[in-house]
Amino acid sequence: MSEAEESEQQQLARNLGELLQELRVAQAGVQILFGFLLSIAFTDRYAHAETYIRMTHFVTVLFATAATALLTAPAAWHRILFRHGRREQIIRNSNRFALAGLVSLAVAMAGTVLLIGEIVFGGWLPIVIAGLVAVAFGVLWFALPVRDRSLPEGSSAGSTP
Repeated sequence: MSEAEESEQQQLARNLGELLQELRVAQAGVQILFGFLLSIAFTDRYAHAETYIRMTHFVTVLFATAATALLTAPAAWHRILFRHGRREQIIRNSNRFALAGLVSLAVAMAGTVLLIGEIVFGGWLPIVIAGLVAVAFGVLWFALPVRDRSLPEGSSAGSTP
C-alpha cells in the first residue's frame, strides 16, 4: 500500500511507529552516556577535581537527564493516550519532545567531550574540540535536514540530476 492509499489513521499509526523506532536508537545512546556520567562522580580523581570540572560534569548530567526525559516521553504519552483517539496529538508533541531531546543529547555529548578533554589535556583545546563537536551535531542533526526539507521530494542538495 502506498502512502497515497493509506487512510489518515493508517498514516498516523505508521508515523507513530516510525517515530518510536527512531527514538529507540537515541534512547540507547543517551542511557549509556548517562550511566557513564554517573559513574564519574564515584572515582577517586573526581573527588579532587576543580570546581570548573565539577560544574561541567553537573551541567552535562542535567542535559543527559533532560535528553532521557524528552526521548522517553513519547512512549509514556502513547501508553497513556493511545486508546483515546489522540494519535495526532501524540505524534505532534512527541516530535517536539524528540527534537528537544536531540538538542539536549547533543549538548550532553559536547559537554562530555569537554569534561574528558579538560581532565586529559586542560587548557583551551578541550573547549575548541567541544565547540567543534557541538557544531558537528548541529549541522548533521539539524542544519542539513532543515536545508533539505525545502527541496522537492526525492531530491537531495548533494545529488546531481
